[in-house]
Amino acid sequence: MVKHIVCYKLKDPSLEGQLKVKETFMKMKEEIDLFIDLKVGLDFLHSERSYDVVLEIVFKDLETMEKYQKHPYHVNIVKPFMKEARTSSVSVDYEF
Repeated sequence: MVKHIVCYKLKDPSLEGQLKVKETFMKMKEEIDLFIDLKVGLDFLHSERSYDVVLEIVFKDLETMEKYQKHPYHVNIVKPFMKEARTSSVSVDYEF
């Protein structure tokens, strides 16, 4: 299995801004059927080194993750939204 984790710093780090991002990510469950699991976490500490939102997705394998990366909903809806909503992001992808 493969885990895809992305942490985002948002232009609007308020709870409202975080919830808009969470809603966008959670809609992927309805639009994309490639996940084993999808979770979204919102930061509550707001420390200097905190990121605002984390996206965690589990895929069956690397091939499935690559299909997700090219899925029209991800490419046309999620990526443009996040490009506007974030100031930065970091990610890690690993097999387990």
